[in-house]
Amino acid sequence: MELWQQMIRDSVHSVDQIVEKFGIDKTVAEGLDEFFQARINPYYLSLIREPGDPIWKQCVPDKAELDDIEGFEDPLQEDAMSPVPNITHRYPDRALFLTTSQCGMYCRFCTRKRKVGNSDKISMKELESAFKYLEKHTEIRDVVMSGGDPLMLTDAMLEKILKRLRQIPHIEIIRIGSKMPCVLPHRITQKLVDMIKKYHPIYVNTHFNHPWEITPESTKACGMLADAGIPVSNQAVLMRGVNDDAEVMRELFTKLLKIRVRPYYLYMADETRGANHFRTSLDKGLEIMQKLRGYTSGLAIPHFVIDAPGGGGKIPILPQYVLHRDNDRVVMRNYKGDIFVYREAHNDEKESETSIPIELVEKKDDSNGNGTNGNGSNGNGSNGNGNNGNGSNGNGNNGNGSSKKPKNYKEKIEVTEISSSNN
Repeated sequence: MELWQQMIRDSVHSVDQIVEKFGIDKTVAEGLDEFFQARINPYYLSLIREPGDPIWKQCVPDKAELDDIEGFEDPLQEDAMSPVPNITHRYPDRALFLTTSQCGMYCRFCTRKRKVGNSDKISMKELESAFKYLEKHTEIRDVVMSGGDPLMLTDAMLEKILKRLRQIPHIEIIRIGSKMPCVLPHRITQKLVDMIKKYHPIYVNTHFNHPWEITPESTKACGMLADAGIPVSNQAVLMRGVNDDAEVMRELFTKLLKIRVRPYYLYMADETRGANHFRTSLDKGLEIMQKLRGYTSGLAIPHFVIDAPGGGGKIPILPQYVLHRDNDRVVMRNYKGDIFVYREAHNDEKESETSIPIELVEKKDDSNGNGTNGNGSNGNGSNGNGNNGNGSNGNGNNGNGSSKKPKNYKEKIEVTEISSSNN
């Protein structure tokens, strides 16, 4: 038995262990165990510094999970987009391939808790039908292995899956979605990476949420993957009380770059049943992104997205940088709030210095989140849901249901363009 497997066996997982270790009432602990089991391996448990800290919140069961009845069991409608067991096919050229129900640590905010830990819901007996689906659908060029966590499989079983995928001619890229580099880095062994690199191109998407998770052990694990030519990216989730602070996020993302992990996505937390106490407002996420852009390297800035409820896929969200756009000009602000004009390329007559009026439209007070200039054709309402925020055009900031005016709000401002002439 390898060290990581022994650490899984030594995890805190039973009701009695939860009661003894964390002082949770036994009746509550039993209810939590029935709702979504616990698993906290000794390594991740050692990262807790005090009760209620960012590591504790991610792994220790909380009574708030049982009080949440408003969330969805399957907020992203993965099951509705599952043509055969273990496959979710949402995007044209990509497919999600669930390979195991097991994880090295069960995150309390998990969006797939309806399945994770239950081998009847994600069964290895169904792998053959998944392979046949992937073989038949030649439009699929990118397969994302997930679960559970694919690195909970033995090296031998994982290699069988990788070898079978590599026998499908139209599959160009294989991605492994694994939290093991963060929650149980001992799983990343030289034997493992030597095996994986035989099936390149292989990418790993991992999941760090807080700077405290970057340790000598996780640094070594990510370094081994990178040294084997396996690019590693990070997908973080914005969570209240865990990382909803710009300085914490900046520290996380810059430290990830130092261990050769590229920040890839920052997600708004899904509307998952039992996890709504982790959710923040969209404004909090936009505030954090605004405090990152320009203040740290672009390499350290992930895509900020909402994975749209109902299976709409990832929708990128940006702070309001474009203030005005017409056929001739785009008026923008930079990270410091300074305003600049970019002239559209089709405007080729001789120009001189001019001033043009710019209107900053205030956010409308609308409890349904309906704004005049929402992000994209369907807008973004206060919940980040296109159905609740019906915007008509462009990239604006009015679709978030807030009546608060922007800082230093002015009805109109004058912007001086740089002078130019075409010779």
